[in-house]
Amino acid sequence: MHGRGCGSSAAGFGQTVVFTLLLGLSAAAGLGAHAQDATKPEAPKMMAADADPNWEVATVKPSDPNDEKQTIRVRGRHLELKNQTVEVMLMVAYGLQKGQIADVPEWVRKQNFDVDGVPDVDGQPNVQQFQSMLRKLLAERFQLKMHFEQREMTVFALKVAKNGPKLKDASNPAGLPTQEGRGGEGYRTLEFRSISIEDLTLMMMQYVDYPVVDQTGLKGRYDFTLKYTFDETRAPADGSAPPNLFTAMQEQAGLKLESVKAPAKVLVVDHVERPIAN
Repeated sequence: MHGRGCGSSAAGFGQTVVFTLLLGLSAAAGLGAHAQDATKPEAPKMMAADADPNWEVATVKPSDPNDEKQTIRVRGRHLELKNQTVEVMLMVAYGLQKGQIADVPEWVRKQNFDVDGVPDVDGQPNVQQFQSMLRKLLAERFQLKMHFEQREMTVFALKVAKNGPKLKDASNPAGLPTQEGRGGEGYRTLEFRSISIEDLTLMMMQYVDYPVVDQTGLKGRYDFTLKYTFDETRAPADGSAPPNLFTAMQEQAGLKLESVKAPAKVLVVDHVERPIAN
């Protein structure tokens, strides 16, 4: 199963930003906060957890075609999306793979837009609040109308492997879920901390081509490490290279990914327009 379904082809920019935002890494890190000193950033004031923010002000405009920089970030109350397609906005807003978005006009996948604004509630939004704001922006400025369907499609079923899971209980189960990666020639190491299996299915968006459906039955939060080869042509030829992702999941985590046909959630776009003028 090595090759199609895993590797660098699945780690496009859109999926990477979805992955990062859903983990809450940018919000947790307080990006853009004023530094108290050279090494310790000031923690941002977070929005009340029960707040349901909308946009106090937001500008939406086509991106400069000569500007190649792409950004999605939250800096305190300042929210910015730069050079992003509506497709990526949908992926971020609803936590979906590209293949789970259907019936969109071609410009939704091709044309880039810049969004810049602040919420109408004090504090920095968490990831769920950011997603809610983005859904409201899509409805109000892009006139998005959509519905969800269950459609049979190729998915990866995440299951417990034959000899059982090899996951350690999280040392800090109340902490934010995090994933840190480092790589070498053709391989990478991923360290997961305080993650649920639901978190893991979202994280895997970056590394596989199909939606991941949890069929493990595991309910805890876990710490574990994966080391795997994603490009055999660049990996060491002396036999020291780690296995591919699918084998690494089984040997190192006691989990397996099986390609199956199964019902999966699909966002169907009924209507969408280019944004009205600011």
